Amino acid sequence: MSKSNIRFILVRHPLGRIALHLGCLGRGGQARFHWQGIERALRECLATAFGTVRRNPIGRGTGRALALGAALAAMGVVGAAAEPDAVLNEFFRNYLEADFRLSPMRATRLGDHRFDQLLDDVSAVARQRRTELSRRTLEELPQRVEYSRLSRAGQVDYEILRDNLKLDLWLEETERPYENDPRVYTSLATECAYALFTQSTLPKETNISNAVARIKLVPAMLAAARENLRHPPRVRTERAIQQNAGAIAFYEREILEMIGDSPQRGAVQAVAKTAAAALRQHQVFLEKELLPQSTGDWRIGQERFARKLEMVLDAGVTADQVLAEAEAAFPQVRRDMQLVARQLWAHYFPRQPLPPDDEAGRRETIQRVIQEIGRDHGTPEELTRDARATVARLKQFIAERDILKLPDPDHCQVIEMPEFQRGNSVAFLNSAPPLDATAASIYAVSPPPKDWDAARVESFLSEYNSRMLQVLTLHEAYPGHYVQLDYANRQPSVLRRVLGSGVFEEGWANYCEQMLLDQGYGDGDLALRMMQLKFYLRSVANAILDHKLHCTAMTDEEALRFLTQDAFQSEGEARLKIIRAKLGSCQLSTYFVGRGAFMRLRQQVQREMGDQFNLGRFHEAVLEEASVPVKFLPELVRLKLKINR
Repeated sequence: MSKSNIRFILVRHPLGRIALHLGCLGRGGQARFHWQGIERALRECLATAFGTVRRNPIGRGTGRALALGAALAAMGVVGAAAEPDAVLNEFFRNYLEADFRLSPMRATRLGDHRFDQLLDDVSAVARQRRTELSRRTLEELPQRVEYSRLSRAGQVDYEILRDNLKLDLWLEETERPYENDPRVYTSLATECAYALFTQSTLPKETNISNAVARIKLVPAMLAAARENLRHPPRVRTERAIQQNAGAIAFYEREILEMIGDSPQRGAVQAVAKTAAAALRQHQVFLEKELLPQSTGDWRIGQERFARKLEMVLDAGVTADQVLAEAEAAFPQVRRDMQLVARQLWAHYFPRQPLPPDDEAGRRETIQRVIQEIGRDHGTPEELTRDARATVARLKQFIAERDILKLPDPDHCQVIEMPEFQRGNSVAFLNSAPPLDATAASIYAVSPPPKDWDAARVESFLSEYNSRMLQVLTLHEAYPGHYVQLDYANRQPSVLRRVLGSGVFEEGWANYCEQMLLDQGYGDGDLALRMMQLKFYLRSVANAILDHKLHCTAMTDEEALRFLTQDAFQSEGEARLKIIRAKLGSCQLSTYFVGRGAFMRLRQQVQREMGDQFNLGRFHEAVLEEASVPVKFLPELVRLKLKINR
């Protein structure tokens, strides 16, 4: 029985007061954990059914889940019809409850604000408890949940949970991030407060109180970090040094700007001063102690890369298959770029002959046209304003062409990226947490950092020119990440909302780049099409770079030449991409693999449905499944569209 049916029964049942807390939890049926209300309603419902119920001191975890199960049983909905999907849902929620107690920041990120005053214990003992929880949950899953009796949707959820637990354990055991990545701690030091101020739906003063309590724990967290860190790769320590400097600035200036007027301003100022001092101490440690001993190898090697990529992507493809497909796609995209560049040449160079039609001439044609397109850009101060204007145009186009139903109400805010978050990417989307889906989603656009010289700023603005900013906004916001994740947050399955697939998310955003232009966005602007192709070529190059840097002896010089000469990236952008590839592995492959999955599915479904195919309804059918691993999409979408094969 689906959760929607359970909610319907609850509403109609004489004990349906529980529906006030289960059936009205949010637009689209989001299951948010209003446990106090649920517990109070349970006592009232059970008292009505069986007489007075003594209040037991049940905990917020298993006890509450058992109380919920008892109430459902009393209402006649737990039994053959609700089992065993309901068992899986209860099992997962109990796991989340235990996990949140061990990882308060995970709870905050996901939108459960009961632990916002706490900070993760990063000691070895605490980390071992988290590992043991994952291992125990993985062992108990087949014992507690009968896979064969689940609905097909329940089986998909089961596999998602099982594979995520396996991946978590593998990453902890093989990569040991708390020992080998100092960025974990510098990010935690600022995010612990920043997330409360930007995405919590609790009252402002409550968020400030929680932030004050949390910030007090930052010095102890940093002290534990210094005990944990061993011999990380040098590139990670260098990036942590940059981030830590930004964290100091956050606590010295930016946090007070964020809270504005508040009766707790003095308390924030006091704890921020202490946190900044602790971060300055940590900065000395990073520069003087950890950097000299940062001798770890960032390259994970072919065997580990192959295993990790299969687990992270969970797309039914191998590392060698991804590389082969990317290397086959690369010249095809270059050919498309050459065709567009030939049509634009006379516009930009009316008195100059087209370069010769050989390899060097084709490269020159594309490169010079890209350079000319790059000259059309705004100032650093105008980037965020231009992004907001692009959002308005995109939303109008999507609605007029029925690309899909846009979120209503719209919770996306376009902001200028805070200084301490700059330097990693030009833009990002922090979506509303899946357990607090009414919170804001933040589309942050980054001007160049203030300490860059004029030449570096011009290179940055040329790379993210007016056309490329449109492609980027399309990718990050409309109809890309923001729209997709808003749909995901309406999925009835809490498990799917919490354990989303990055391949799905990046694949959808990359698919949208071409799809929207194919449907007419930009009115045939060839310069815009060139930037879309350049952006896609970047995704293809990402997959190739990801594999070759980690599985071969590819040098920085070879990587730089590949990105600048073959993939047409600016030198500054290319150098940042090489650093990013060294900082982690396999994530750079998600864009290409995910896009390919969406393109193939669209082609297959459109052929199967013929004249009955409706693009908007296809997109909605895809997004309504939430961010599932893409290997499940063909089956689930066909079921939703009722396609008989």
